[in-house]
Amino acid sequence: MGTGGSTGVGGNSATGGSRGTGGTTVVAGSSGTGGGPRTGGSTGTGGSTGSGGSTGTGGLTGTGGSTGTGGSTGSGGSSGTGGGIKDGGPDLGSDTGSTSFDPCAATGACKVLALGDSITWGINYGGGYRIKLFTHTTTDQKIITYVGYDTGNPPDSTALAKLGSASAQWVNKHEGHSGWTIQQDDDIVTGKSTTTNDGVNYTGKKVVADFSPNIVLLHIGTNDMYGSDPGGAPTRLGTLIDHIVADAPNALLVVSSIIPLPMDASQVTTYNKAVPGVVQQRASAGKHVLYVDMFSALTTSDLGSDQVHPNEGGYEKMAVVWYTGIKSYLH
Repeated sequence: MGTGGSTGVGGNSATGGSRGTGGTTVVAGSSGTGGGPRTGGSTGTGGSTGSGGSTGTGGLTGTGGSTGTGGSTGSGGSSGTGGGIKDGGPDLGSDTGSTSFDPCAATGACKVLALGDSITWGINYGGGYRIKLFTHTTTDQKIITYVGYDTGNPPDSTALAKLGSASAQWVNKHEGHSGWTIQQDDDIVTGKSTTTNDGVNYTGKKVVADFSPNIVLLHIGTNDMYGSDPGGAPTRLGTLIDHIVADAPNALLVVSSIIPLPMDASQVTTYNKAVPGVVQQRASAGKHVLYVDMFSALTTSDLGSDQVHPNEGGYEKMAVVWYTGIKSYLH
């Protein structure tokens, strides 16, 4: 969506889709050699939103979309071999809880690539979830730095002032692009894009290979929900994941469900049910891919007046979900 938020990234909010507590459900850590999330890796500061971290009644709502007792998603939503989605807690999927996977360098900042559309860009709040996440990491003395070509939508001076001395380490770089679909993000990963966005000409650029991130945060799919083929979005997501992993096999890729989008609630419910299985298929194959439930963390009251992009409180909730997923991997 363009600035001003016609349709940005956003997830779905089905009728009754106010999430229960526990939007930070972590599913299907990377498997294979050393491949899983660390034991306890899903407890960020404050854990998941709301009390106790478990999803409320239903979790993902909508036809067939609620998580059943015991946590497996509705039809199509349960993860692959060994990996259902538990309500409000981590599920290591096919991994046995190995702690040897360490995507970040032993010293220096862990490089984080925020990839997505206008919700990653941060419409309605300068810096979006990125500045909120950075606040959590610096508070806990975890060192990260953002990478990417795009430098649009920086946080304002008030937000930076809250960081104190840590503001000197803030880097406003990302790959969040207003109005973009899964395919458009895939094109800047594979180098096929010829577009110019936020003043950046992406011809010949490959945003994962060019920056070699340690962690990639991926929230994408909202703009596919009102396109010509929303049903094909999970397949396109799987292709994008494969391309990211191919360019950064030793990085941690964290993939989220998309946040509430009232105007396309049914399509988002269907898409979000499919995402965990797409992620689990790669995790079971030994890829370092992790799923987090962003949809369950936000309600429609966490959206701005456009009912597409989060307000400041919504971006804070997104930051908690991301931080819960990656905290144990940070130094």
